[in-house]
Amino acid sequence: MTEKITDKLANKLKEEKDLQNFLTENQQDLKEANLKEFLQNLLETKQLNKTEVIKNSGLDKTYAYKIFSGEKKNPSRTKILALALSMQLNEDETNHLLWHACHNALYPRNRWDSIIIFALKEHFSVVDTNLLLIQYGEKETLY
Repeated sequence: MTEKITDKLANKLKEEKDLQNFLTENQQDLKEANLKEFLQNLLETKQLNKTEVIKNSGLDKTYAYKIFSGEKKNPSRTKILALALSMQLNEDETNHLLWHACHNALYPRNRWDSIIIFALKEHFSVVDTNLLLIQYGEKETLY
């Protein structure tokens, strides 16, 4: 069963007159955000070590493990971005991670987000990203 492209799904929804019909016909293609599963999938596909990812994220170890286990239901956007940087995700992967954590995607017209996008592209560490944010006068850092 192939997954429908998001744009096609969006177009189908725009044309649909009956919501129940749309939901029934496209049930397999409608996803719920599941951060725990997505993080596990990233670890497996990128062959990453959870302990190393957590260590490199700079997050409190207990808190980070709760994010990975699904026990922490609403981690902040900055904490998710710290994990993305420590996993060396690209912008697209990071935006998917943010979606699974119920946060907005990175927005290049936002100065703070632009700095994060640059850091992702250059594979900066969390510490180096925080220094970059400070260097450019941003008040909010990743931790």
